[in-house]
Amino acid sequence: MIVNILRFSFKDGTSEKEQAAVLAAMRRTASVESAAFGVVGRDIGDPAEGYTHAYCAGVPDLAALERYMHDPVHLTGDREILPHLQRITAVRLTDESDPETGERVTSLHLAKVAKYPEWARSLASIPESPF
Repeated sequence: MIVNILRFSFKDGTSEKEQAAVLAAMRRTASVESAAFGVVGRDIGDPAEGYTHAYCAGVPDLAALERYMHDPVHLTGDREILPHLQRITAVRLTDESDPETGERVTSLHLAKVAKYPEWARSLASIPESPF
């Protein structure tokens, strides 16, 4: 299992309606065929860290992760989601025993960046982002 956890907050001025639309898009993404599970909701960590919401999705393996990353629902959702984010951080974990799983996940991410440069620019435009 490969799990992706995103903690995020919205840009100032993002309306309640826009926030609801972003969270709905995230829920659609977390429920694509390749995802084994997904959760979207309020972040209940330390408020001083500046995160208000979180997204978590798990996929069974690297093949499912690649399908998940390129799923049309995910790609469309990111166009709806990313422009509204002020701050985001990611934590990824796995129960895979292969020590190269992390490198393979990174390779899949870099391949997506190369294939979808507009997506990469959208990630990079999030003001407080490690991407």
